[in-house]
Amino acid sequence: MTRAQNEALTRMGAGSPARGLLSKYWQPIVLIEELVGPRPLKAARIFGVDLIVFRGTDGRLGLLDRNCPHRGADLAFGRLEDGGVRCLFHGWLFGADGRCLDTPGEPPESRICSRVRQKSYPVQERGGIVFGFLGDGEPPALPALDCFIAPDSHVFAFKGHLQCNWLQAVEVGVDPAHASFLHRFFDDDAEDSYGRQFRATSADSDMPMTKVLRLYPQPRIEVEPIDIGLRITALRDIGNGKMHVRVTNLLFPQAFVIPLSETMSITQWHVPVDDVSCYWFAIFTSFTDVVDKHTMREQRLRLYTLPDYKPRLGRFNDYGFDLEEQERRTYTGMGEDINVHDQWAVESQGEIQDRTREHLGLTDKAIVAFRQMLLTAFRQAAAGERVPMELDAVAASQIEGPSTMDGIGPADGWEDYWRAVDARRRQGAVLAWRERTG
Repeated sequence: MTRAQNEALTRMGAGSPARGLLSKYWQPIVLIEELVGPRPLKAARIFGVDLIVFRGTDGRLGLLDRNCPHRGADLAFGRLEDGGVRCLFHGWLFGADGRCLDTPGEPPESRICSRVRQKSYPVQERGGIVFGFLGDGEPPALPALDCFIAPDSHVFAFKGHLQCNWLQAVEVGVDPAHASFLHRFFDDDAEDSYGRQFRATSADSDMPMTKVLRLYPQPRIEVEPIDIGLRITALRDIGNGKMHVRVTNLLFPQAFVIPLSETMSITQWHVPVDDVSCYWFAIFTSFTDVVDKHTMREQRLRLYTLPDYKPRLGRFNDYGFDLEEQERRTYTGMGEDINVHDQWAVESQGEIQDRTREHLGLTDKAIVAFRQMLLTAFRQAAAGERVPMELDAVAASQIEGPSTMDGIGPADGWEDYWRAVDARRRQGAVLAWRERTG
């Protein structure tokens, strides 16, 4: 990769190719839970743009630029009243759509309120997340993904901060080879299994997934273009006619969809705050049971602090590294939560990875395909052409799923195996979700 290509892929300043492309898509802004309480207003920053998101006294969501258009004071400290946010400096009031509703300090003959408008952005709630659209023109339609169509009872959303560029954070999610090393456990005790994503024992085998990944570290990786981006299949032949099959997806341009267990998937976006930091936003989608949101939230708050969802472990305390643990229990020595492992991996590359110094291998084929998709989309966007996943309502309604899988099936016929498992799970999900929604 050339230095110019790396700059194009990572820099988020005004006029940059990456910002121009990502602005064409709905972006996670805050968790809905961040707008619960006596003052439902939250400052946010995305693409280097400072914003506020709030729920007005009339119940409407608003997403506005952060600085008051009068004299630049900070609306993040504004008063929520009269259906909008009122600036503390001179009392100017702005509605969820950015219209100036009141300038109480101006004389009665003043008409400035009718001429002033705060920049506002389209906003909507999906899957426990408030999404915003920072691009020009009409926003695209969101596809009918599992995480968007499942009832609220079957989804849980959370987020976390990373001190690194958005791209390297996404790339760890489309790299199926690293799990055999970065997430290696030297035991297979799943009794206290939170954080061990690869913890389940397949219904078709008595071998825990942690053991599969440890004993078979050389997967055959297949990458296939699909309607949402890429399908990535990692295959580990474990002998005796059995194959470990893991199917994940790149959701273009900056998310991935992976299995957490046989009954739950994770859809995770990485949203640039600026060039050198990002937030991951994840929606956990259950295909069977109602999710225990309280327990899932409390589990994750062991590793993250409020109100900014910053990690408790990081460069500042060596990610909790423990030499004895590294020798006896985990490959990293950084605890059993794989989120910490991934955080170390992406942050240790530097705030912006220098890809001109890489030496990519055969197992990096999904990384290569993803970067090629991005560079192609940059050219399409610059030429005014439609880019991938820039959907109208009809096209969006036809995109479902996507399918994920982590299990052990027959080596001969593994494709039929994982598709059949996914079909059964999806049929069960339809029944479970319909029962909940009526």
